[in-house]
Amino acid sequence: MLERHEDYAETARRFQWHVPTRYNIGVDVCDRHASQAGRPALIWEEDDGSVRAFSFDETRRLSNRLANVLMAHGLARGDRLAVLLPQAPETGVAHVAGFKAGLITVPLFTLFGEEALEYRLRDSGARALVTDAIGWEKVRLLRDRLPDLRLVLCIDGGPEGAMDFHAALARASDEFVAVETSADDPAVIIYTSGTTGNPKGALHAHRVLPGHLPGVEMPHEFFPQPGDLMWTPADWAWIGGLFDVLMPAWHHGIPVLARRFRKFDPEQAVSLMAQHRVRNVFLPPTAIKLMRQSGVKGTGLALRTVASGGETLGGELLDWGRQVFGSTINEFYGQTECNLVVGNASLLMPVKPGSMGRAIPGHRVGIVDADGNELPDGTVGAIAVRRPDPVMFLGYWNKPEATAAKFAGDWLLTGDLGRRDEDGYLWYLGRDDDVITSGGYRIGPGEIEECLMRHPAVALAAAVGVPDPIRTEIVKAFIVLRSDYAPTPELAREIQDFVKSRLAAHEYPREVAFVEELPMTTTGKIMRRVLRQSS
Repeated sequence: MLERHEDYAETARRFQWHVPTRYNIGVDVCDRHASQAGRPALIWEEDDGSVRAFSFDETRRLSNRLANVLMAHGLARGDRLAVLLPQAPETGVAHVAGFKAGLITVPLFTLFGEEALEYRLRDSGARALVTDAIGWEKVRLLRDRLPDLRLVLCIDGGPEGAMDFHAALARASDEFVAVETSADDPAVIIYTSGTTGNPKGALHAHRVLPGHLPGVEMPHEFFPQPGDLMWTPADWAWIGGLFDVLMPAWHHGIPVLARRFRKFDPEQAVSLMAQHRVRNVFLPPTAIKLMRQSGVKGTGLALRTVASGGETLGGELLDWGRQVFGSTINEFYGQTECNLVVGNASLLMPVKPGSMGRAIPGHRVGIVDADGNELPDGTVGAIAVRRPDPVMFLGYWNKPEATAAKFAGDWLLTGDLGRRDEDGYLWYLGRDDDVITSGGYRIGPGEIEECLMRHPAVALAAAVGVPDPIRTEIVKAFIVLRSDYAPTPELAREIQDFVKSRLAAHEYPREVAFVEELPMTTTGKIMRRVLRQSS
């Protein structure tokens, strides 16, 4: 969708949306490429290292069979199909089948506990679930509390209470006429990570995939290019795995590598990318920081593009990435409700360390006040996205009041604070409740954390505000040290002086706490709220 031009300004000026009125994600990402030519869709590496390739032809047949099974068991257009699986062929097949059948899919994270699963399954009213033996063992204990759940398909056979996924598909026809859907018909509910309060289900239309395309194509330097192959360690249960990687790649007919480590291992990740000659990777910031901390080398890598999003990286990590990956890490920004709306592309424009980049062509992103009034460049305010926008959600599932509160006029409020500079680059300062007020100054944690990360002893860092009777708040740093450093009062003072001499006297951490690990959301974002509560 994104046409290549000389620079960012020309690329943005010439951009036009191409979202068909009648559009179905499942047909677009699968059936369109199934020409009996065996075009590869998925390269799946299992835990034991064995590898199997799946074609678009095979994916079409399997998704048609599953759609027929679901229809035979009474599911109808608009019903919810939950998918509780790791990166695996059945995960992609389940979503494609759901889309083609006019259902609304609900991706669920495999590491969710019983309470998290019960909440999402009940809230969405899921009528069917595709899972594995581990997932079924969790859901089995909840079944009596899920009155809407009528059908469970297990990919590991047919345990009591569930149906054998593969046996059911083997009995079904591999021909299915996809339901005709409009671009604005609902397609998927993706639950927010729930860092505050209960998670909310962001309901997206089929147009969410075309809406994502420019935000994938720009950070991946005009993806796709010949020979591209994409992978991410991010779970496909999150919008970053499902709609930043799997679905956009399949839209373009590009294969995806499926391999989800039970725990992210930097050495294994590099080995995997080298072995399969991965060309395009989306690495969450936490993964990049862990790779840097481990001292991995980029030997044997064939990466063309590296993208990241979720937390700003800063100059230190960008420099490290160029050395190890041989490529500039292009950062992007978005959230579950409205994803991939800001990004970098080193081929089109200079990358400013610490900046999220510029608005992706096709999206209008501004800095506004609480009433939705645009603020001048250089002013701190709410990062917001103007509607209508094809990547923007339809609303929160069954929560009209929360949906209304998300907007100020026609501006969707992200809940993040930032500023835009005179060149149009956007700078993330933190969640609205992460910003620190100290001595009359408003301080974003990101700049402090970036500075802390430049100290040779620091592996991971988070900065929060804690109450202070004189300054309202002071900055407190939580630091995970590199393995060859020991926590001492002398090191704490050295780190404080390091920040004070590089930023400003009001920004340095007046308190330093050395910790073994930082609390993270399941998508790898630092939970500063938990750190504030612990102080």
